[in-house]
Amino acid sequence: MAIDSSPSSSSSSSDDDLLRSLLRLARDVPQYPQPKALPRGSLASLARRCKLLSALFDELLNGADRYLPRGASLCLREIQLVLQRFKALLADCSARSRMRLLLQSDTVSSEFHELNLELATLLDILPMSELEISDDVRDLVDLARRQSRRSQQAVNPNEEDLKSDVLKLIQQIEREIVPERSNLESIFHRLGLDDSISCRDEMECLEREIGDRVAQKWTPAMIALVGLVRYAKCVLFGASTPRPDLSAGKFSFSEQSELNIPQDFRCPISLELMTDPVVVSSGQTYDRESISRWFGSAHATCPKTGQVLTNLELIPNKSLKNLIARWCRENNVPFEVSEPAKIESSSVSANKAALEAARMTATFLVEKLVGSPSVETTNRVVHEIRQLAKLGSDNRVFLAEAGAIPLLVPLFYSTDSNLQLNSVTAVLNLSILEANKRRIMHTEGASSALIHAMAEGVTWRVKENAAASVLSLCSVNSYRRRLGRKQQLVERLVELACNGPDSTKRDALAAVLCLAGERENIARLVDAGVAKLAVEMLDSEEVGETAAAIVAAVSKRGGAEAVSAVPGSITKLVSLMRSGTERARESAAAALVLLCRRIGGSMVQKVAATPGVEWVIWELMGMGTDRARRKAASLGRICRKWAVASALAAGETGHTAALSAVSMAEPVVVASVGSGL
Repeated sequence: MAIDSSPSSSSSSSDDDLLRSLLRLARDVPQYPQPKALPRGSLASLARRCKLLSALFDELLNGADRYLPRGASLCLREIQLVLQRFKALLADCSARSRMRLLLQSDTVSSEFHELNLELATLLDILPMSELEISDDVRDLVDLARRQSRRSQQAVNPNEEDLKSDVLKLIQQIEREIVPERSNLESIFHRLGLDDSISCRDEMECLEREIGDRVAQKWTPAMIALVGLVRYAKCVLFGASTPRPDLSAGKFSFSEQSELNIPQDFRCPISLELMTDPVVVSSGQTYDRESISRWFGSAHATCPKTGQVLTNLELIPNKSLKNLIARWCRENNVPFEVSEPAKIESSSVSANKAALEAARMTATFLVEKLVGSPSVETTNRVVHEIRQLAKLGSDNRVFLAEAGAIPLLVPLFYSTDSNLQLNSVTAVLNLSILEANKRRIMHTEGASSALIHAMAEGVTWRVKENAAASVLSLCSVNSYRRRLGRKQQLVERLVELACNGPDSTKRDALAAVLCLAGERENIARLVDAGVAKLAVEMLDSEEVGETAAAIVAAVSKRGGAEAVSAVPGSITKLVSLMRSGTERARESAAAALVLLCRRIGGSMVQKVAATPGVEWVIWELMGMGTDRARRKAASLGRICRKWAVASALAAGETGHTAALSAVSMAEPVVVASVGSGL
């Protein structure tokens, strides 16, 4: 008996699961909102059919004989799939952007109609005679079948008219015709986009769908619609109140809850969190967008080290990208891991309507800024400009051409913390574009405004973004010299590096390093105390690498004496060669070589007298990067020559002289032979 009853028991259990699933689906499907793409009442009609079918599922589940004949079971499983597809379609419609749903209204209607026909066919072939159900339930199922069969494909006529009007609006913008406010207002009211929040949500949803490439056919129109919605949001609802977020060009966190982005996750050029880190031939990592822009400006050097690159190939740093993605997830920072999740700037640049919408938005915002009646209104407009300047080179061009920069610079002096932060960050975002660097440098009072923001900024974030703006401008050699001639600017950077929080120190030191790339700036940097500052920060985990690079740069261009005069400088550099990061060890070795060459025997004597220096050199030559090995080999040769020369100059002979020279040379010679140097 047990053997005979087992299959029946298993089949009954499986049938129960099927019927429960069908009953649950029949109750879930009607809960979704009516898709606007379908004629009014379509979902209500489907809900009625689901209610009729739920009576069948409920009676089968609670009947005395719950075993389903094979034919009925197979048919009900197909009905289950159809109901699941209904549910998935309705869920997808609810999640789609309003614009995408509008563009695909005919597709949605067609799919809905096909599902109705499939349901009718399955109800036709359902073997009702094999099922032990009441006559009332049979009548309900027959009614559901007839209702499904009567379903006709139709698109909501209002949606068709609205779709036509939206596409006409895109064509109008392509022809550089500014839409009439009344027409824009009417269309957006019919779309249900009645305030700045709904517009902002619509833009975010559209951008996500474009990045995911969910509708290739409509992608050009969707890209244009992002620009249209952004323009309409500003024109119809004004600049929106800034909401707390994690992006301020750089990241705009409050003073109380500032998020500390790991230094290795920031692009050395833009100082922003990298989304697509790539490695250049010097071994340095940059964000793809920033380094591509650097190469596009006719540079063939590494921005951080100044090395001439052997090639301009960019190698994706996938390991770092995965680490950044994980850090973003842990800290609730938006981050797109996959390439398709980003709208390619080339797609926007090739889209005439999107470009014209962006130009109209930039012009409108700048005109609005001119006539802002209050600090609150001004802050909202500037916040919109800041956000727009984040979104691509085209927007930065349009804002600058519309005259945004001369209007933003005076706002650096505002005592309102939000307005000051938004204006400084907007200029920082605009400065990413090479042409805008020239506009900023030629704007009257821009340098003084940056100095004021660094000195008197209401918050540390204002000071930090002002320092980052200086760094951005310093990527152009001529501006690096011009800014370096301003002693107050140099002093403010040094103060920020000394007293600021970690993120501010990083930006200030990065700007100092950039200024140290010009020989004529070194004297002012030394006068401001850069040598002492950099040496003191050599043992810092956060900024030790940048500090070592500054020491090397200052030593190379005339500040060697200032570095050597800082107590403990040699000891710290040797220690950094032993335990620092790869880049820090390179810079420390380079700095010691430069100090020895610039100052001479007295410095070499200090280096040679530092405990353990021979073995540090030996270790670096065997395990360091290519550049670190070269610098360590040079330092070893300098020390070896000094040891021999000192022995000869002292007139030592025999074993005393030999031991004096060999003690300094032996580890280096062994390492040189082993590494082929």
